[in-house]
Amino acid sequence: MQSVTLIIDKRRELSTKYKKLLESKNNKVIISKNLISAMKLIQDKEPDLIIISDSIDSDLSDYCKKIRALTYNMRPIIIATSKSAELQDKLAVLENGADDFISEPVNSEEFIMRIKAHLRRELESNMDSKRFLPGRNYSARALKRVISENCCWAAMLVSIENFNNYKETYTELASDKLIQTYCAIIRSALAENDYLGTVSENEFLIITDGIKAEKIANFLTFAFDSVASKFYSPQDNRRGFMLMQGDEFAGRRSNFVHTTIGVVTNEFIQYKDATQLMNALIQIHKLADMQTKSNYLIERPRITAENSVNNEVNNKIFIIENDEAMTLLLNTILDLQGYDVTVINNYEKIPGYVPALIILDAGNIDTLKGIEICRQIRKNPDFDKTKVIVTSVFHDKELVLNAGADLYIPKPYEISNLVKWIEKLLNT
Repeated sequence: MQSVTLIIDKRRELSTKYKKLLESKNNKVIISKNLISAMKLIQDKEPDLIIISDSIDSDLSDYCKKIRALTYNMRPIIIATSKSAELQDKLAVLENGADDFISEPVNSEEFIMRIKAHLRRELESNMDSKRFLPGRNYSARALKRVISENCCWAAMLVSIENFNNYKETYTELASDKLIQTYCAIIRSALAENDYLGTVSENEFLIITDGIKAEKIANFLTFAFDSVASKFYSPQDNRRGFMLMQGDEFAGRRSNFVHTTIGVVTNEFIQYKDATQLMNALIQIHKLADMQTKSNYLIERPRITAENSVNNEVNNKIFIIENDEAMTLLLNTILDLQGYDVTVINNYEKIPGYVPALIILDAGNIDTLKGIEICRQIRKNPDFDKTKVIVTSVFHDKELVLNAGADLYIPKPYEISNLVKWIEKLLNT
């Protein structure tokens, strides 16, 4: 990420000299000649480093104190420059919030190295140690900065879906290698001036040129799918899904990891702040998720229109169960939990609507009617997002999961355990 340095100095020649000394491909330097414009730049750009000269029409130590109060949530480095070399002046400035004091005239080489050291420490303190990328706070700062730019830009929210399931199954070491591999792929697709940072453990933010964003997204989905299979065991690759362990008998089916990318540009909407931009990124990212395969989606006018996204929560649960006592118990418990429950004991009928979750008894070992219904449900594209739990008196978890169930629970089971699994599946 390109650092931003703000110089607050009324003197044209010296401020221009400082800018020439400090400006590089890794550091953008902005000059402000008065306090009013400086305050606006601090709010808009959130500079990493602020150089304040005593040429301003204000007490230097008092102004350092005001800036430190204004920037308490971003904590930039503040360096004071002054013609004074008096110890008391230095102490007053440092006591009121400055991180360093440099007496003028400055030695150019020492000045450059001091600034570089401060910026290096600032970047390192915000770096994610595992991924060697700027962290969440730095990414939020990058979004805020890009909004004030006049050029054509694109923000990309990139995630690895089903990452937590992969981590649970293959351990943290394997998940770290997966993340590091994807980071290397992303870096290879970006230019030197593009920004890449983290949003969460398995989410990344890219800020790039608006024209090339789609090419980057297309490459990333292709490249991720090309290498993903190497991160699974041969058994999981043959099955076509991850087999997660619930307890000694229960088993959970999980789709393989895939990447989802949501892209927002300033081509159609001029965003007011970073929060609005981040919310737009989250919405377009949700629309892009295809559950089982990598995909990307770029913002279009009709998608960003008001009320274009249906946020209604699906709380419907459909239960097929032969045991009347069990159906009554399940119906009562889940109804008390706030779910809209429908219970039948007819294996010939599948739901005429799309529930959030189906609890299905596998049937007896001779007919396995429940297993056949599970296969039918999985073949129906209308039920792509519906979770399926299959319960059974016979303990063959691979047979159940191969039929398309998300979770296998052997009978008899604890109702409290089932409720926990329902909450977990509906929140993933």
